[in-house]
Amino acid sequence: MTLTSLLLTGLAIAVGYFFLTWLISVRIKNYGLLDAAWSYGVAILAPLYAIAGPGDPWRKWAVTAIGAAWSLRLGTHILRRVLSHHPVEDARYQTLRARWPGAGMFLAFFQLQAVMVVIFSLPFLLMAWNAHPGLQPVEIAGLLIALLSLAGESLADAQLKAFKADPANQGKVCQAGLWNYSRHPNYFFEFLFWVGFFIAALGSPWGWITLICPLLMLHFLLNVTGIKLSEEYSLKSRGDAYRAYQRTTSAFVPWFKKT
Repeated sequence: MTLTSLLLTGLAIAVGYFFLTWLISVRIKNYGLLDAAWSYGVAILAPLYAIAGPGDPWRKWAVTAIGAAWSLRLGTHILRRVLSHHPVEDARYQTLRARWPGAGMFLAFFQLQAVMVVIFSLPFLLMAWNAHPGLQPVEIAGLLIALLSLAGESLADAQLKAFKADPANQGKVCQAGLWNYSRHPNYFFEFLFWVGFFIAALGSPWGWITLICPLLMLHFLLNVTGIKLSEEYSLKSRGDAYRAYQRTTSAFVPWFKKT
């Protein structure tokens, strides 16, 4: 199997996977399932590339383990959130339903996510094809950044979950732990995770093309479904309390409070 044929195989699997996700979403009337499915996508493709790729076993299974850990943790975190609200659908998808009546446009949207999963799986594909023995310093540095980012994102999600679980905090703005230094620490560490994998991929031929991963993620987080929409909903639900939080707290990169 060539690198190109393995990439096309990954695309075919992703297309089928997201078609099945679309069918289930239509059946249960909740398109929020897509967010969890997208996160789980890496845990499907990364092991495939590791099994089929001719690269050094230490490298391809090390990157697969870290990628799968990120994928399974985030996917399960999102799936639990979706199921806890079901049948109430995420507000983003309620907005899209108003724009796209019928299921046809959503099918195209789901298939776009299949392409995105294949793009974000490129670091795993390229490193699974790298036969150079052992991990190089740039790969170790990148994987360490990815591991630290995974820990940071997990901590941020846990702190927010604990805050929301306390009835006394209802209607309040979470400023516990990492949320005291960034309004979206989970998004920051998500971006940094892909920076780590881009750096790690630089040790493999054509690894530089994986720069598209952190750049796309940054665009999505800052301009599409991340900070922009999240803050719109927070302002509607928390009003002046959230405006005060915006004035004093960094939007993305964790930093000290403004006085």
